[in-house]
Amino acid sequence: MRLAVFDLDGTITRHDTGAPYGLGFLLRERLWRLPALLLVLPLALGYAVGLVDLGQLKTVFYRITMGGSHRKDVERWTAAFVDRLLRRHGLFPQALAAIQAHAHAGDHLVLLSASMDLYVPAIGHALGFHEVICTGTRWNGERLDGALSTPNRKGEEKARCVTALLARYPGVQSVAYGNEAADLAHLKLVARGVLVNGSASARHRAAQEGITCVDWR
Repeated sequence: MRLAVFDLDGTITRHDTGAPYGLGFLLRERLWRLPALLLVLPLALGYAVGLVDLGQLKTVFYRITMGGSHRKDVERWTAAFVDRLLRRHGLFPQALAAIQAHAHAGDHLVLLSASMDLYVPAIGHALGFHEVICTGTRWNGERLDGALSTPNRKGEEKARCVTALLARYPGVQSVAYGNEAADLAHLKLVARGVLVNGSASARHRAAQEGITCVDWR
């Protein structure tokens, strides 16, 4: 058995999932809140230049698009969103093949994503993952708050999660797949790191760390 850790957005899926998930709910359930999205723009610009934390940006985005929603409405949208993602070829065929190969080999499959636990576990379940680690979302009873309940699982935080996984499976061979420069922090911790569709600069850094680079289309 090996430990096989997969990132989600850009590694398994062709595109980001967080924005379509939140915006899809907004357009479906609460269109009247659409103008409030203008409040996200200054934070998005601040994040782009390194002045705003991504966790802060996510909190504001999900509070605007989904904050106050009932758990049943969120679960209904999650089911529709995941079904649409899987049916509309939103995943890389090579990613699915890699997941299936690990499953057939009896490996322990872990989906590790900075995206939210509102929908990532449902994707993990649909794809046959044994374990899902992602960014948590705060609830007030049956109503969604939208703030983060865990650290944002990106960069060094994702590396911390991988370190904890490796400690739980001592002596087990490990492989991890990611797609961006921030993922290099955890890809270099495993026996075999794989950078998927990385940028030129990320590929250059990956080569220095002995990380394999592949193209999935």
